[in-house]
Amino acid sequence: MAKEIPDLVAEARAGTGKGAARQARREGKVPGIVYGDHKDPVPVAFNFNELLTKLRAGRFMSTLWNLKVEGQEDVRVICRSVQKDVVKDLPIHVDFMRLRRTSKVKLFIPVEFVGHENCPGLRKGGTVVTVRSEVELVVTAGDIPDHITVDLSGLEIGDGVHIEDVTLPAGSKPTIDRNFAIANIAAPSALRSSDDEEGGDEAAEEATEEAAEE
Repeated sequence: MAKEIPDLVAEARAGTGKGAARQARREGKVPGIVYGDHKDPVPVAFNFNELLTKLRAGRFMSTLWNLKVEGQEDVRVICRSVQKDVVKDLPIHVDFMRLRRTSKVKLFIPVEFVGHENCPGLRKGGTVVTVRSEVELVVTAGDIPDHITVDLSGLEIGDGVHIEDVTLPAGSKPTIDRNFAIANIAAPSALRSSDDEEGGDEAAEEATEEAAEE
């Protein structure tokens, strides 16, 4: 299932340069530019509050956006730069790059866990410890997966799931070149506490024996 691409609304901005950018800011907007795909750069402007909300939500620069400008065709873009006021730490300019459907892009894709009912470790009281709730993948802009699926079936307490255990969507691959962990099945908290206490008792006994020997 392809991931739904969120909309990002902008308006066409007349003129370029510092003067035009300052005018946009006086009007409560954040100026920006859209470039790439062998086309002329297009100056745009964004509603300040709407843009700030999206920036603070996180993953802004690793999200593929469907840029909507009235009177123009929608275009898929990814943010390449956010300039901020050095004092207020607020956005004053944003740069976006156009992407073709065949373009490769790095995005964080959510992880979905299935197979809970077929997981022996969970039936014994274990819990799923999520190491990564999303994984950064290199994907094709025209076929972004909605999520990756991690099957917990057959896992016992102490077992883990690594990226190499997961079947990734066609045409995608991890950005990290190692077999990193995604999740593991941990022992019940009562059992962990008991193990910790036993370990503490053993350590105390060893310390006593060492003291007696001295």
